[in-house]
Amino acid sequence: MQARPSSGVAMVRLSWCDGRSARDAAAVVARPPLEVLPWTGFVYPYVESLATVSAGTAACALDCAGVRGLLLMASRRSTAKLARGRDLSSEMVSTAMLRLDPNNPRLQQAGRDADEEDLLAILWREYSVDEVAMSIAENGFFPHEPLFVAKEEQQLVVIEGNRRLAAVRLLCDAELRQRLGVTDLPEISASQQSELESLPVIRCKRKDVWQYVGFKHVNGPQVWNSLAKAQYIAWVRNELGTDLQDVARTIGDKHNTVARLYRAYMALEQAEANDVYSRERRFRRHFSFSHLYTGLDYPGIRGFTRIAPLDPPNEFPIPKRNIKRFGELCVWLWGDNTQSKPPVVKSQNPDLRRLDEALLSDRGLEALRANFDLDTAVGIARGDTALFREALVTAKKSLQDARGKVVTGFKGEQDLLQDAEQIVEIAELLEDDMRRIADGRRRHRRSRRKPGDS
Repeated sequence: MQARPSSGVAMVRLSWCDGRSARDAAAVVARPPLEVLPWTGFVYPYVESLATVSAGTAACALDCAGVRGLLLMASRRSTAKLARGRDLSSEMVSTAMLRLDPNNPRLQQAGRDADEEDLLAILWREYSVDEVAMSIAENGFFPHEPLFVAKEEQQLVVIEGNRRLAAVRLLCDAELRQRLGVTDLPEISASQQSELESLPVIRCKRKDVWQYVGFKHVNGPQVWNSLAKAQYIAWVRNELGTDLQDVARTIGDKHNTVARLYRAYMALEQAEANDVYSRERRFRRHFSFSHLYTGLDYPGIRGFTRIAPLDPPNEFPIPKRNIKRFGELCVWLWGDNTQSKPPVVKSQNPDLRRLDEALLSDRGLEALRANFDLDTAVGIARGDTALFREALVTAKKSLQDARGKVVTGFKGEQDLLQDAEQIVEIAELLEDDMRRIADGRRRHRRSRRKPGDS
């Protein structure tokens, strides 16, 4: 058994080979200050059998041989905070009554007008619902990991468990699979479909389970992408009024990371509200949000946008006078499909640093605005003096590398010998040019000296 503590939260992986070691492990798990979240063991569906001890004991044991399970653990204080005064018992609810959550950070890209099928299509296309469906088809729906649902606008909305609900819908509806082009899921029997007509759920309010959802998806075993994390952090901070330090402490992440995600997301929201950029305008299908929250810490990008510091948190981190500049940055990061303009940042490493370097120079900025490619813009920003030095140092290193391999690498090829002769000629011409320039500068300096100067 291995535990990895992190800010009051730990993840414990248990690997058991028989019932006795399972009971021994459960006894260790139950020791303070750690405990299993009281309403379930939160063990993944591939675990074959779970026996949950009473919620007060907060321990669990697996009674089958050769099973490996992953348990989410939380500090006694945060678990008590979640459970205090709330009924966390599960009940069976008709699957037909359950709705996917359009406010889920994974699904907000669908827009406000998206229907259930639009949301399900995104989950299928981008979030490995097939893996969940295969597990449910093989093992059934794991009853000890219920869905979390909230009654919102007279509907039961799934706050936690959207992928599992999507998997159940696809397994049970052949026509839905056909409409979405899903062809690689197994057929399940009528009895299996009957079992999936109702699912275990825990009724709650969205604000009551943000700690668990945040830990699980921001810094836990089912991590969201950076944009989804940022959306969730912004919701908790702006809608629930939770301090970012408390958010970081609860979900087991560093405060600086949470603050950077929040600032970048609020800047993006500010750009969209001011109509200087929109995620729908991105040139590529994938939205690389990490470019933004990483780049905003770089000096060139930070100076260009005048982004607000991380502390205190700011819902409008871009100064109004710089909002159009931020829109320019977004186009360089993600492109603009309305102008058929690809991004200049093709990959975060090394392009993001190179964009930052270009923005440190007025000439580099002018080159970017003139639609030069990133290599050209960086070259203009560096200037010929820096580029000349870099080219000369690179040439010297390449020649040294070649000389080190000449004994074993050169087999008498005439073309390579001619290349070497041409390199010598170029080097001699270069040396002549450099000496002529150096001599001319020395004569110029002497001519400017006044009579009597030593």
